[in-house]
Amino acid sequence: MIRQKLFEIEAGENVKILHAVESGSRAWGFASPDSDYDVRFIYVRPKDFYLMLQKTSDVIEWQLDEIFDINGWDLRKTLCLLHKSNPTLFEWCSSPIIYHTTEYFDGLKKVVNDYFSTKTGLWHYLKMAEGNYHDYLKGENVKLKKYFYVIRPILACKWILHRQSPPPMLFSELLAAEAGDEITPLINDLLKIKMASQEVGESKRIIKLNEYINRNIAEIMDAIGTLPKEHHKPWDELNRLFLNAF
Repeated sequence: MIRQKLFEIEAGENVKILHAVESGSRAWGFASPDSDYDVRFIYVRPKDFYLMLQKTSDVIEWQLDEIFDINGWDLRKTLCLLHKSNPTLFEWCSSPIIYHTTEYFDGLKKVVNDYFSTKTGLWHYLKMAEGNYHDYLKGENVKLKKYFYVIRPILACKWILHRQSPPPMLFSELLAAEAGDEITPLINDLLKIKMASQEVGESKRIIKLNEYINRNIAEIMDAIGTLPKEHHKPWDELNRLFLNAF
């Protein structure tokens, strides 16, 4: 079904899809029975498209409903974001659920991690954790599933600090590597509820998890302040990859 939609996109938009993956809770490994499909793809248009003078779109938003959330990035946009070490792109490259890929993208993946910036990744996941924590988990009653949207980026930050590499998408891998005995049993209990229920309801906030979140957000912020300044890599390799797409 998803592959058929990718064929429709290629025909309807006159593009070639280079890579398509799952990017949401299904790829994280804790989908609910009613979770939608968050499909993300990277595409390239015919060469003449990139020579036009007028401004052209660099995204395709194909479908958004209760079942599917499908959109993609143009290859030029993708490579420019890779040069900036865009964390979302690293997630797409490491998704365990691949709907379609190409030999070209296999070549691109070989250089992706060369452009990873520890600081950029840390700031991305820290801001995600802070924002979700502030918006959803500070009241007396909270939506329990929102804990995953705070704990996951915190664990991603800890992974980056310990390994200076992009974190894996699978939540189970992050949990095993970075959570420790303090919160793992609590998270595993929440996972069982989320994966078995269409809707994880509200409950009293979990004080032990909130304390863990507060402490780790502060520690990650302090750690970022000690990191040296980073410099962007040259464009040469990315320019070569772009030209090789045609």
